[in-house]
Amino acid sequence: GSNILLVKGASEMVAARCKRIQLEDGTIVPITPEIRKQLLAKFDEMARTPLRCLAMAYKTADSLGELGVVNTPEEAADLLADPAYHRAVLAALQTHSQSQYYSQSLYAQIESDMILVGFCGIKDPARPEAAEAILKCRKAGIRVMMITGDSKETAVAIARDVNIFGKDENVQNNAFTGREFFALPPNVQLELLKRGNKVFCRAEPSDKQKLISMLEQLEEIPAMTGDGVNDAPALQQAAIGIAMGITGTEVAKGAADMILADDNFATIVTAVEEGRNIYANMQTFICFLISCNIGEIVTIFFATLLGLPEPLTPMHLLWVNLVTDGPPATALGFNPSDPAIMTHLPRPRHESILSPWLLTRYVITGLYVGFATIGIFVWWYLDKGVSFQQLSHWAECGTWGDAFAHSAEAPNWPKQPCDIFSAMRLKAKPQSLSLSVLVTIEMLKALSAVSLDSSLLRVQPWQNGWLLLGVAVPFALHLLVLYCAPLAKLFGLLPLTKAEWIMVLKFSLPIVILEEILKTVGRHFKDLKQLAMTKLKEA
Repeated sequence: GSNILLVKGASEMVAARCKRIQLEDGTIVPITPEIRKQLLAKFDEMARTPLRCLAMAYKTADSLGELGVVNTPEEAADLLADPAYHRAVLAALQTHSQSQYYSQSLYAQIESDMILVGFCGIKDPARPEAAEAILKCRKAGIRVMMITGDSKETAVAIARDVNIFGKDENVQNNAFTGREFFALPPNVQLELLKRGNKVFCRAEPSDKQKLISMLEQLEEIPAMTGDGVNDAPALQQAAIGIAMGITGTEVAKGAADMILADDNFATIVTAVEEGRNIYANMQTFICFLISCNIGEIVTIFFATLLGLPEPLTPMHLLWVNLVTDGPPATALGFNPSDPAIMTHLPRPRHESILSPWLLTRYVITGLYVGFATIGIFVWWYLDKGVSFQQLSHWAECGTWGDAFAHSAEAPNWPKQPCDIFSAMRLKAKPQSLSLSVLVTIEMLKALSAVSLDSSLLRVQPWQNGWLLLGVAVPFALHLLVLYCAPLAKLFGLLPLTKAEWIMVLKFSLPIVILEEILKTVGRHFKDLKQLAMTKLKEA
C-alpha cells in the first residue's frame, strides 16, 4: 500500500507549507496569492471570534518520495540513501510516545508542499467565573500574563473576554508572539514587563522560563500555572508553581508547589484572598499582643518616673498577661474577611509584619493605655484630698506628721499619713481601679481589632463570634476576682461601686475613638501610597 501524511496545526503555519488547496468538489488547485490572502483573512475572522483555529492538510504518497511506501522503521533505513536522513527519519518514525523528540527541521522537510483541506474553529470558552476573578486580580494589583500557543488574534480576543485587556484597550505594547518579544533588546523587554497585563502567543516552552527570570530580575513574585511535561521546568523555577490537578501530568504535579484540584483560575484568586486574610489575622494577633504589652510597660515606666506608688503589682501584670490577653488574641485569628482586602496592592516581599506605621500606631495607643491606667490611679488620690505633689513624693510621708492629715479634705483619712499609700486596705482600691481600666481597655482594643484597618462601622465585632467569647470570658474572670472575697484578698483588690465603674468607663472608652482615628489616618496613607505606586507603574 501507500502512505498518506495527515497534518493539523496552527493555521498560518500549516497554510504556509501548502502549495495547493482541495476545493469542496474535490478539485485540487494551486494556492495563488489572491487565494492565500482570502485564506488568511478568513483565518483572522475566525480567530477574532474567538475560535482556536487549526488548519488541516495532507500529502499523498507520490509527494512523500521514499516515505510513501515505508511500512516499518527498518524499511525507512534501507530506502533512504543519505546517512543523515537515515538517522533522523529512523528516530522520527519511532512510537508516538516519543514524538516530543522529533526535530523541527525534520518536520519542515517532510511537512512541505502539502494540500490544504481547510480550517477548523474550536470554541473553547473560558469559565464564566474567570472574568470576574481577573477583575479581582486587577483591583488587587496582581498582573495576569497569558502564555498560549494560539494565534495573536485569538489570544487577544480571549484576553478581552476574560478582562485581561479592556474591551477598547490598545494592546500594541501588551500582546506579542514569542518571536516578536524576544527579538526586542533586553532592556526593552524588561521595560515592557514592568507594567500592565500581557499576552504571549505562539510561545515555546522555554519562553516561560525566560519570562520568569526577567520578572524575578524586576523583583516581582511570579506564579506560574501549567499542566504539561514541558511546563515542569517553568513550574519549578517560578516562586509559586501551580499545576492542574485534573488535566495535569504527574511530571507537572511533581514540579509544582501547589496543585489546583478543580483546574479553575478563580480558585487561585480565592486562595490569594484567603492567604491575605490569614496574614492580616496573624498581623492583628501579633500587633494586639505587642500593643497590650506596650501599654503595660508605659504604665510601670511612667509611674516609676513620676515617683508614684505602684498602680499594679507583679501578680496583677501576670494575671493580665496570662488570662486577659490570651483569649482575645487567639480569637482574633478567626476574624472575618476584610471587605477591602482585595483592593490593596501586594505588600513588598521584605516588609516586616509590624510595619513602621503600625508600630507608631500602637505606641500611640500604648501611651494612652498608660495614661488611662495611671490617670485613674492618680484621680482616686486627688479625690481623697492628696495633691499630686504629695503623691509624687509619697516616700517622704513619714516626715509629714499631723499637718498632712489636717490639710486633707477626705472624710475618712487614716491617722497615719503613710497608710493611704502602703496599707493594703487603702491602696487596694486605686489598684483595683487601675487594673479594671487596663482590662477594660484591652477588651475594647480587642473588639476594635476585628479588622486591622476597617472601621467598626464597616466590620462589626459580632461578625467574629469567637472574639465576643474571647472578650466575655476574661472580663467575667476579672469580675470574679473583684467580687469573690477570697480571690480579691489573694490579688489585693476591692470591689468597685457603680460610680467607680462609670469612672472606669470614662477613662477606657476614648481608646475606641483613638483607634478609629488612627485607622482612618492609616487608610488615608495607604490610599496615597497605592495611588503613587499605580502612577509609577503606569508612567
